[in-house]
Amino acid sequence: MELNIGQKIKTLRLASDLTQTELADRANLTKGFISQLENEQSSISVDSLADILDALGISLSEFFADESEVNVVFSPDDRVAIDGKGASKFEMLVPGSTNNMMDPIMVELAPGEQLDFGDPQPGEQFGFVLSGTVTLSLDGKNHRVSGKHCFYFEANRPHQISNRGEAVARLLWVTTPPQM
Repeated sequence: MELNIGQKIKTLRLASDLTQTELADRANLTKGFISQLENEQSSISVDSLADILDALGISLSEFFADESEVNVVFSPDDRVAIDGKGASKFEMLVPGSTNNMMDPIMVELAPGEQLDFGDPQPGEQFGFVLSGTVTLSLDGKNHRVSGKHCFYFEANRPHQISNRGEAVARLLWVTTPPQM
């Protein structure tokens, strides 16, 4: 297997929406070096590679991981239960997702339960109610969200999700960036 380091860096740079100059500045390198590297016209030291990967938010092990070994399907056994969030069940659906761009979570709220209050923060939140009904409190206004309905909002406002109904409520909740 041939590893094209320059092409892989270019792909990561473009995915991060960075110019060669921006990447060079963040990694304390020159634009010319980044250009030569991406065009496979230069070799790179481990230190410089580490600086570039740090600027791109990726570890050396992730960079060199065999992409065929990256897990893309996750079973219920892979879920990570989190305690102390105010819910009967709060599970990260993708292990390690707090290191990703989004964090999918399965939440189960018994009647009367509510998630911890969410302070304003950068990012977005999406929820799809699988069963039952939840109340989304956003900016002091309550929104009733029943099964098969969803919600979406920018998280820069105070928010809370609760179950004011008489049945268990289950929802798929996605935050970006991860909030844990």
